[in-house]
Amino acid sequence: MKTWMLLLFTCMITACATPTAQKLGNIHFHDQGFSPSSTPVNAENVLTVSKEMHAYLRDVIMPLAHRRGPQKALFEALSSKQQIKLEYDAEMTRNATEAFAARSGNCLSLVLMTSAFAKQLGLDVQYQNILIDESWSRIDDLYFAAGHVNIVLGRRPGFLRNTEEYQQSMVIDFLPPGEIRGQKSMAIGEATVLAMYMNNRAAELLAKHNVNDAYWFAREALRIDPDFMIAYNTLGVIYRQHDDLQLAENVFKQILQKEPENTLALSNLVEVLRKSAHYDEAQSYLSTLERLQPYPPFFFFQRGLSAMQRGDFKEAKALFKREIKRDANYDEFHLWLALAHLKLGEISDATDELILAKANSTTRKAHDLYANKLERIKATYTH
Repeated sequence: MKTWMLLLFTCMITACATPTAQKLGNIHFHDQGFSPSSTPVNAENVLTVSKEMHAYLRDVIMPLAHRRGPQKALFEALSSKQQIKLEYDAEMTRNATEAFAARSGNCLSLVLMTSAFAKQLGLDVQYQNILIDESWSRIDDLYFAAGHVNIVLGRRPGFLRNTEEYQQSMVIDFLPPGEIRGQKSMAIGEATVLAMYMNNRAAELLAKHNVNDAYWFAREALRIDPDFMIAYNTLGVIYRQHDDLQLAENVFKQILQKEPENTLALSNLVEVLRKSAHYDEAQSYLSTLERLQPYPPFFFFQRGLSAMQRGDFKEAKALFKREIKRDANYDEFHLWLALAHLKLGEISDATDELILAKANSTTRKAHDLYANKLERIKATYTH
């Protein structure tokens, strides 16, 4: 199966390559090959505070801030079901206004909304890239590695009362504390965070086969932060999906000049070279990739799917379990293990795996799908 590797900041239980400060000097954009975007691409709108947000700030957060301090007031507004009632949903990356209106978003969306509110409260805002264990997801032939960011709020002098409590910084994270405890973090600038947003939108548009608009979001990511290496990889995938094979090859090779062990770029370059019928060169890069990554993402899962097609459900079960050992937080792995259990007549185990699939789902659509499957199993096998 041909796969294209991208990176999203979606707050799944994930990690990513650390953003590096080394822009590629010879990348040329190919604007003439794409039509104008049908979707507005404007970094200035990402942290905009809407009228509804201003009203919420005035009526709810500010009264609480005068009693509890600005950090605690904002935290309570974000975490309390009686306040904003945020719901995690990784289906798309929303800007601050969209996240507030929908009361949901992935972690980057929620960080953007928090930042927008915090600035209105007079707080200093810092962002952190959290380096946690690698995890992947997929849509068709696109495979997504995901990263995680959170936000640190500090008080500016002169706001409210001058007490030590209000001087303290507060980390706001949209993962449970146990998922990030002890993990390393790296401070990143707001330009990088805005570039992450644009890169996410580019990847999400690619997943919907909107290659044209994806190009403009990836381009904007690199305009905002030319050092954001991840967006170069996304641009290369866009060129490949647009059949600009030479442009794609150039991007991936330049990434590898800076980062010779970048497995995303290596994997994508191998597929581009195969598509271009440069088989010997592709094999050379593949050998390097296999040395660095002998068991790539979804390695055991794909073999499990093949075993399911052959009707070897016992082998499929073992392979799906091996993939889950590497990443126990991806819902599709649990779904397919549940299906293997069902084929083997192991109803209780199948139910347990579907419960885990539902618990690890990152969109409302997936959550409801697993809930419906559980109800069908209950109706079919409970007498």
